Amino acid sequence: MKDKENSAFTEALARNTLDDIPSPKSNAKEIVGLVKSSGRVTGYQLSDGSTVSKQEGVDLARQGEIKGVGIAHRKDTEYLKSLPDGSENNNLNNLPSVSG
Repeated sequence: MKDKENSAFTEALARNTLDDIPSPKSNAKEIVGLVKSSGRVTGYQLSDGSTVSKQEGVDLARQGEIKGVGIAHRKDTEYLKSLPDGSENNNLNNLPSVSG
């Protein structure tokens, strides 16, 4: 497979792991940092400087208030995942950790 085709396939596969891909509003915020406790993500820092819990982040994303993310789940817990866009730099797991 060519690199471009492989990238498109990988992005499509990643999108299929998401439960929901909300449509962001024009003024939606971005996630710029992860709030962690004992190495686990417990919340998100947004581009306006505010921090929200993991569940608040999911709720805001569902309302179109956060862009560049989709909603996934593990067992009974929902969380946000970066939408694949071919760039590793803006993936959530590459963002800095911040204190809540």
